[in-house]
Amino acid sequence: MRKGDRAIAIVSGGMDSVTLAYLLDSEGYELHLLSVDYGQRHQKELSYAKRCAEWLGAAFDIADISMVGHLLSGSALTDDIEVPHGHYAAENMAVTVVPNRNAIMLSIAYGVAVARGARLVAAAVHAGDHYVYPDCRPQFVEAFDAMQRQAVKGFGDPDLRLHAPFIHKSKAEIVEIGTSLGVPYEDTWSCYEGGEIHCGLCGTCTERKEAFQLAGVPDPTKYRE
Repeated sequence: MRKGDRAIAIVSGGMDSVTLAYLLDSEGYELHLLSVDYGQRHQKELSYAKRCAEWLGAAFDIADISMVGHLLSGSALTDDIEVPHGHYAAENMAVTVVPNRNAIMLSIAYGVAVARGARLVAAAVHAGDHYVYPDCRPQFVEAFDAMQRQAVKGFGDPDLRLHAPFIHKSKAEIVEIGTSLGVPYEDTWSCYEGGEIHCGLCGTCTERKEAFQLAGVPDPTKYRE
């Protein structure tokens, strides 16, 4: 990277994206954190993304596309559908898919990147997401990056690219990286139910617990169960 290079990082407030922000900060990027309100039932995650920006002294914005989110019906994350419990390898986790979510978020981020002269658009997709989410797989990242090179050709930083450093890493490996960077995991939010504390049962809570256990790192999270 070049001194002063800017990065637009999509940060939800969860442990993966907050780790991404800390990683980019450690590498010297000038950070702009972008969160997206798509009408998710666990909107409290956005306040944790803001906290991350404050900790890092980064620019922060929330893109409000909640009306678009209402059109992406059929997901337990946006509709009045029970959030399934268990691991993401289970078939019932398909109901947590929000159609085309990452493509929409990344398109917004690329627009911001061109407007702000950023060199990177960064996302925290990881290997544990590949099973259920098609827009978290390496093929998607490669194809989207190629598409966006054409979409913004001649505008913004000529080296603008999509950066997904965790694409082949497990959630436990992300915890290890974040721990080495001093990520305050108690200031991150994963639970899809969006209650007062993490439910401990939904897919994100299940994988959060597992990640800390596999990484051998104490879990600072308070769970309901």
